[in-house]
Amino acid sequence: MTTVLASPGHDREPARRPVVVAWGLWLLALTANLLTYVFFVVPDPTRSPAIETFDWVLGCLPFMVFLTVGTVIVARRPNNVIGWLCCAIGAVVSFSGFGSSDAARSIAADPDPIPGAPVLYLLGQVQLLVPMLGLLPVLVLVFPTGRLPSRRWRPVLWIVAVGLGLYVASVMLKPGPAGNGLPDNPVGVAAADRLLGPIAAVSGLLFAVFVVLVLTSLVLRFRRARGEERQQLKWLVYGVILLVLLIPTLGRVLERIPSPFAGPVFAAVMFSIIPITIGLAVLKYRLYDIDRIISRTLAYALLTAVLAGLYAVVVLVLGQLFGGITERPPSWAVAGATLAVASLFQPARRRIQALVDRRFNRRKYDAVRTVEAFSVRLRDELDLDALSAELLTVVDQTMQPTAVSLWLQPSVQIRPGGYGRQG
Repeated sequence: MTTVLASPGHDREPARRPVVVAWGLWLLALTANLLTYVFFVVPDPTRSPAIETFDWVLGCLPFMVFLTVGTVIVARRPNNVIGWLCCAIGAVVSFSGFGSSDAARSIAADPDPIPGAPVLYLLGQVQLLVPMLGLLPVLVLVFPTGRLPSRRWRPVLWIVAVGLGLYVASVMLKPGPAGNGLPDNPVGVAAADRLLGPIAAVSGLLFAVFVVLVLTSLVLRFRRARGEERQQLKWLVYGVILLVLLIPTLGRVLERIPSPFAGPVFAAVMFSIIPITIGLAVLKYRLYDIDRIISRTLAYALLTAVLAGLYAVVVLVLGQLFGGITERPPSWAVAGATLAVASLFQPARRRIQALVDRRFNRRKYDAVRTVEAFSVRLRDELDLDALSAELLTVVDQTMQPTAVSLWLQPSVQIRPGGYGRQG
């Protein structure tokens, strides 16, 4: 008999290789961002260098978050393609710095630009949009398992591949200047100028069809999903809805803030929401808290809208009654409206939270009502057998376990001699 002993180090090498590749890609992307800043970012004489650097860092942050989340997913879930797609999105955008507006100004300002600079600029333009048009929708298509919903969705990948190919051709082969103030495109084909317009239109149509199919697959997958997969999809949908709602609302408020840091910080935080929610969902970190988070978000959003509307109405009415329509409302009216809103905060929050739970979290709402009803009956019920049956019913209705049983510890009676006896 022959015995073969395997060294533990040989088993760890294949597992470490994806992690090494992912972190190596992370370092390359960071280096590319730093080189882009050093060679292409042209200081604006009207702004301080500190603000210029801060804006550049915040512009790179969301895509480095994508890359970081992808690297962590690769380390924890190496067989899930979601991690590699996140890495690809962050890396491709990080390598596209030579297609930015700063790079265009740097190339245009150089009287003797480096050879091939227009081509590098066009490649950067392509790399900047490919993740948004192709990689991110593909990530949504295979989320959260890393696999297509079924084999019938394979043609969808061909649609995006053809669309990306046509888009790259329409950008790279366009004759004439590569951009405003830039030299001519050395790889442009003048004979294909008439075809590039229709090619770009076809690629745009394919991308539109692709996005519709991806959203359709997400809806179908959510309807069929159960358990953990459904919670993972909720995390992604929550991040997208949060992004869509906060940008037009808080964005307009921040436009009125004179600070030069408010807008860039807000944009960096908003665009980092998607990779963060993806990481939380795939790694299943606090997965089942998403229902509570959605409930609280809806409740506080409605509460903010109601109280803000009430405050505006009170101040407007008091201002018209005592200060005139064109006059500023008196300070006591503003103070009174503020006190009224503060006093209504807790009662309104409880009512709105109950309304949200009843509409969007019916299971929790029914469970709370069942427990409250059982607490009332518990005060008047004295029969132990009836209480036991009632308790089992409440546990079954609220927690919905696969099986439930009740064990009661036997009472202990004390003999005169001091020894216990189970009765």
